[in-house]
Amino acid sequence: MYISEIFKHKKAVYSFEIFPPKPTADLTGITDAIERLSRLSPDYISVTCSAGGSGNSRTAEISKLVKNHGIEPLAHVTCVNSEKKDVARTLQELSLSGIENVLALRGDRVEGMQSPDFSYANELVEFIKTSGYTFDIAAACYPEGHPESADLVSDIRNLKRKVDAGVTHLNTQLFFDNEDFFRFMDMIRLAGIDIPVQAGIMPLVKKNHVDRIISLSGAKIPAKISRMISRFYDKPESLMEAGIAYATDQIVDLISAGAAGIHLYVMNNASVAERITENISGIFKDVNGN
Repeated sequence: MYISEIFKHKKAVYSFEIFPPKPTADLTGITDAIERLSRLSPDYISVTCSAGGSGNSRTAEISKLVKNHGIEPLAHVTCVNSEKKDVARTLQELSLSGIENVLALRGDRVEGMQSPDFSYANELVEFIKTSGYTFDIAAACYPEGHPESADLVSDIRNLKRKVDAGVTHLNTQLFFDNEDFFRFMDMIRLAGIDIPVQAGIMPLVKKNHVDRIISLSGAKIPAKISRMISRFYDKPESLMEAGIAYATDQIVDLISAGAAGIHLYVMNNASVAERITENISGIFKDVNGN
């Protein structure tokens, strides 16, 4: 099923994001996580490219596991370190695995591996649209602006190119201040981008996540969450509780304001997804009328 069809029938879509294990790792852990996440009845689960610099090598494999559990997968496809023939091979593998939805990303640059065929995600979207495969194509967006963009206005112009190339919905990068999302939504609507946008939420529940996610994403840290981190950084149980509470509060505010959905970055942690889903399930049922 195309994910774009889900947005037509639901006012608020709910999804998770997971990542594959390294190429030599056992699948027991990720299989258990998928089993537990599937019981929460998300609208779909997105699967990132494989860890350890292995490109898309296990994305199709894990996406197929998700589909086998009765949940629609959204497979990430990157391009900046790949040639057209590599991307074509990835698309073929996904298609043969019964995957219908992809998230088209530029991907992180790797020194010495710049693609001769791709520089930006809009080029990947265009390639997928002309590949002969009929994927539904999602893309990423950045409420605070892409870290490499000169400013938010320039970034939205680039986002418009992606959307015009054939994107059906957007997932945001993680953010911790909902006002950034609301401002971003106003700006992209003025720019003529009218497709659904899911808000990407990352619960900060472990101190290694705090350090890594903040440094990698470049997301702004509001005073409220800064105080939380400072107070509970070395208290794992309290940080877990506070992180879940903060993420829940974000989600309630976003859905109350009419966000098209929530994309929860769960870091393969099914217990966090279970806790947050329990907190907000009634709200989603009310909004969606079921």
